[in-house]
Amino acid sequence: MNQIIQFVLRHGYSLLFLAVFAEQIGVPVPAVPVLLAMGALAGLGHFSFPTVLLVAVPAAVLADLVWYGLGRRHGYPVLRVICRISLEPDSCARRTESLFDRLGPRALLVAKFFPGFSTAAPPLAGMFFMPLWRFLLCDSLGALLWAGAASGAGFLFRNQLERVAAMALRLGAGLVILLAGGLAAYITRKYIERRRFLRQLQMARITPEKLKRKLDAGEDVIVVDLRHSLEFEVDGKTVPGALHPPPQELPRRHHEIPRDRDVVLYCT
Repeated sequence: MNQIIQFVLRHGYSLLFLAVFAEQIGVPVPAVPVLLAMGALAGLGHFSFPTVLLVAVPAAVLADLVWYGLGRRHGYPVLRVICRISLEPDSCARRTESLFDRLGPRALLVAKFFPGFSTAAPPLAGMFFMPLWRFLLCDSLGALLWAGAASGAGFLFRNQLERVAAMALRLGAGLVILLAGGLAAYITRKYIERRRFLRQLQMARITPEKLKRKLDAGEDVIVVDLRHSLEFEVDGKTVPGALHPPPQELPRRHHEIPRDRDVVLYCT
């Protein structure tokens, strides 16, 4: 364990850069514990606090630039890819679109404080062709707020964190097993919930090909397009004759959907 501590003290800045870049690029590596640790070690005199920020912020912005470029070049499919690897893919796109729609460029200032949105916000900015200078400004400020908050907490509570670290050293491998078991249990629960949700939907689903055959045959089918308005702006593709009520207005406008024919709901 002492060898690990010596390794961290020797390569702390490199580990910080890699952890922050990996998390922002989408790898499930938590960067906040590393920021907390680096802040605490800076408070104990092992590292420089300003240098911690000078390493963390460019790492985050560099990863975000990759997603910004992909979103600008490839559009909405990039968001689908990000949400597909999310632990909650069925609600990821809707949450991300709604938050970005409400906040606009300011979403980049707070994105890193919301799990999942941190990776999804940069490609959304690219999809809507936010000017590069504005993206870099907002994203850098957001990264500074996020990294500063996490490492600052470590700096302020360094004595408490030092006691926690000492306890972790005493627990040794047992703590690693406990944390790994907790993470595995969380991922397993999310997977089971998703499979249960998909099984509930399976009996009521229709393929695009089957729907097209019904429409081509002139069958009396109503399509309700529930995609977010942001996707309409980016994609522009619609189902002919579909209704487009905003999902949040459905409780008030549900009477507009006919009850005397088959209704197909279409979402992201």
